[in-house]
Amino acid sequence: MPQAESRKWLALVILCAAQFMVVLDVSIVNVALPSIERGLHFSEQNLLWVLNAYTLLFGGFLMLGGRVADNLGRRGVFIVGVGLFSTASLFCGLATSSGWLVAARAVQGLGAAIASPAALSILTVTFEEGRERNRALSIWGAIAGAGGAFGVLLGGILTQEVGWPWIFYVNVPIGALVIVGSFSVLQQHAREKVHGFDIPGAVTVTASLSLLVFALVKSNDWGWASVRTISTLAASAIVLVAFVLIERRAVAPLVPLAIFRNRSLTASNVVSLVLGASIFSMFYFLSLYMQLVLGYSALRTGIGYLSIAGAIIVAAGAAQALVAKIGVRAVLAIGMLLAAGGLVYFSQISVHGSYVGTLLPGFLLAGTGLGLSFVPVTIGAMSGVPPREAGVASGLITTTQQVGGALGVAVLSTIAVSATRNYLSTRAHVASVAPAGLTHGFAIAFLCGAFVAGAGVVVTLLGFTRSASSGRDAPEFEVLVPEQA
Repeated sequence: MPQAESRKWLALVILCAAQFMVVLDVSIVNVALPSIERGLHFSEQNLLWVLNAYTLLFGGFLMLGGRVADNLGRRGVFIVGVGLFSTASLFCGLATSSGWLVAARAVQGLGAAIASPAALSILTVTFEEGRERNRALSIWGAIAGAGGAFGVLLGGILTQEVGWPWIFYVNVPIGALVIVGSFSVLQQHAREKVHGFDIPGAVTVTASLSLLVFALVKSNDWGWASVRTISTLAASAIVLVAFVLIERRAVAPLVPLAIFRNRSLTASNVVSLVLGASIFSMFYFLSLYMQLVLGYSALRTGIGYLSIAGAIIVAAGAAQALVAKIGVRAVLAIGMLLAAGGLVYFSQISVHGSYVGTLLPGFLLAGTGLGLSFVPVTIGAMSGVPPREAGVASGLITTTQQVGGALGVAVLSTIAVSATRNYLSTRAHVASVAPAGLTHGFAIAFLCGAFVAGAGVVVTLLGFTRSASSGRDAPEFEVLVPEQA
């Protein structure tokens, strides 16, 4: 293999290592929450901020991170993001109070918001569009998809064997290796000439996304119909409108609105939102079902996820070849349909379920669907995007997935809690009915998640053209609005 070619693939290893670390951290914390609660004396209400502080900063600053990478240099921004993430991980592990840990988790989220879009942007400009880039994105998709499942396993092992701080310490050596490798392997691509930086756009889009994510993560505490939830969502919408007006007039906009004329990019981001909403909630409810209903330990729960992680990796590897043969639209539609089928299967869970009969078929079905979805949705989002907008496009696809995940968990958990309460209220006289109530609520949530994933199939079939980004064909770049708009 020529030296230049081998350097490309070494760069991919570094980028995927960073992405794996970021994705891992979303799920690795879940199984350690009871230990963290005891160790740092969290209240039950405040414990959720160990998750929410990360989500809030990650989701809120992704767009800004993507544009900063385009304007200030992708490699440098990527290294800064990884360094910030790794340093914050160290301070998470060293935390001696609840406030310390929540603050460090927030900084972790900021580091992830800087590093993740920069990494995908570097991948996009490093590999030539077509078969080469699709192959790289298939590996990226497998890492992104499997990272969440492996995070649960690793979290269970580390928490049980060496203590919860090590779920954070593990990021430090990985981050150090990524930074060292970045200086020696990643190329410093020429920056686009910057004609000013869109500070008002950066402030408004970050504020809008932060308010949206904040409203979503607090909705379970406040209630969806409460004044605080509605007013926060309304404020998010108002600030978003202000952002759009700013972008229409800015000389160097943070998000050039013309980028949405790329039909493939627009459809991919809508599907990414739907995918995040259905799948993030699936992992959340399955973890609760296995531990609270079936009585699995944290470690056994993590081991149970190995089947879905394996299915994701195998399917993602096959997705690249399938995209080249039948195109993004067909592969993505099949993937979303299989994911919806897995959620329908999980809606049949029972109090006395078994791993082989109740969980394994759904894991394999949903895992295959995820592997077939992550790859084409990323390919579609980056197809036809000029290098100067790669950071914006990568920030968009990550943002929609994160916001979709927060929305899905918030809405579907509200539905699950409501269904559980209604179930218990009609059977208050029956002893030991709590596991049945939880199972009923989870089943309803899985069924609603399946409808959400099914909507993704419809968007895919209507949003993409038949030949979109087949891997050999030129990418679709249809105009969705008139040129003068």
